[in-house]
Amino acid sequence: METIGHWIAGKPVATGGPFSPVYNPATGERAAEVCLANEATVDDAVRAATAAAADWSDSTLSRRAGLLFRLRDLIERHQDELAAIVTREHGKVHSDALGEVARGLESVEFACGIPALLRGEYSAEVSRGIDVHTVARPLGVVAGITPFNFPVMVPLWMLASAIACGNTFVLKPSERDPSASLRLAGLIADAGFPDGVVNVVQGGAPAVDALLTHPGVQAVSFVGSTPVARHVYETAARGGKRVQALGGAKNHLVVLPDADIDGAAAAAISAGYGSAGERCMAISVVVAVGAAADPLVAAIAARIPDIVVGPGDDEASMMGPLITAAHRDRVRSYVTGAEQEGARVVVDGAAAPVGVPAGGFFLGCSLVDQVRPGMRIYDDEIFGPVLAVVRVATYEEAVALVNANPYGNGVSLFTRDGGAARRFQRDVQVGMVGVNVAIPVPVAWHSFGGWKASLFGDSPIYGPAGIRFHTRPQVVTSRWPDATPSAIDLGFPSGR
Repeated sequence: METIGHWIAGKPVATGGPFSPVYNPATGERAAEVCLANEATVDDAVRAATAAAADWSDSTLSRRAGLLFRLRDLIERHQDELAAIVTREHGKVHSDALGEVARGLESVEFACGIPALLRGEYSAEVSRGIDVHTVARPLGVVAGITPFNFPVMVPLWMLASAIACGNTFVLKPSERDPSASLRLAGLIADAGFPDGVVNVVQGGAPAVDALLTHPGVQAVSFVGSTPVARHVYETAARGGKRVQALGGAKNHLVVLPDADIDGAAAAAISAGYGSAGERCMAISVVVAVGAAADPLVAAIAARIPDIVVGPGDDEASMMGPLITAAHRDRVRSYVTGAEQEGARVVVDGAAAPVGVPAGGFFLGCSLVDQVRPGMRIYDDEIFGPVLAVVRVATYEEAVALVNANPYGNGVSLFTRDGGAARRFQRDVQVGMVGVNVAIPVPVAWHSFGGWKASLFGDSPIYGPAGIRFHTRPQVVTSRWPDATPSAIDLGFPSGR
């Protein structure tokens, strides 16, 4: 059986365990085992990153940009290979995995512009003979803790801006699909980055806690569930580290009566069932306003039989399996228990579809109507192929429903009314808003991040916010000898 290890100081490293199984979700077979880092292994990785930090932070901007351009080309050339790794260990279909690689590549492309992104500020003659300038300095060693659902994209969100800014990086990916991170580390080495600039430690909670408390780590980025995000934020911040911790979501798609019902139904299908619902930006609640409800539910239900569920490496498949058997069973419980809570199961996907491998972690697509806040199916982040429909009478009720939810990651509005769309953007208390766009994931030159329980810390991820997060300003006030006054002045410098 293959053993998946770590990447430290430019080479693969295997430790003696403990180990965790890695499954092929499409078959249920144990495909490999991954070494779980202990505190000593994490320390080795941080030490390697620390050793590389001084030279790397002093490297020229043109050198960093050149290496990032090489990495961008290598990822593009190996995109099919990376996508196949994701499909094998995560389960998502190959086309979806390719889309993930493309969105990660976008962050590398953004980071290639680092010479312009790190331009400082300069004020001349703020006082007689005195100039002031501000420069962005790297932090040192930073860490990224990433989720199972995007094993290529989210690491690239974090590390591209981190290393572009002159930091070194320690990545702790999910132990459920660990191989993609090692392949990325190999491509980073092939691009010519110095040893130790990017390191990978596999592991679970002990590895996470070791990074959060390590004195050599200056900042931590995290994407995952809200309970863990809160723990990451509180633990790292207590140690004086800079933290951005992105948590869970309960994304709503609001459909007004004037909307294109067929278009909204197709969008709900794509955003709700794509990647088996295992996306932090997946739509899990459809809010049907007034007369939109009945035709919208019917249109969504009519499309579900057309969704082909099967192994991710089968070109005919549109939706693959879930990540583990335990997660599949948890998602199933929301569907089987919905009617007991008073909801109506319109399409029951709790059973595995016909024709999929018997041992795979498959579920069908479910549609549940007449859902209300207070039901488990509404309150919990399900992270599976389950769409809940909440019916409200008015626009105002829809906005109140969205704003009352503890999460504030993403929301979408489907309407033909431009005035309603403009008002909606101001009314909703959510970080990312789509108008007739069901999955409003920003492009890499904007920033990704929710509000409320979807983000801990004050920094969203990647884009301009990623550059600010991975640097700290240093302000230099200077006067040169030919302008030095000869008189003694004990007054506080006022600039006047």
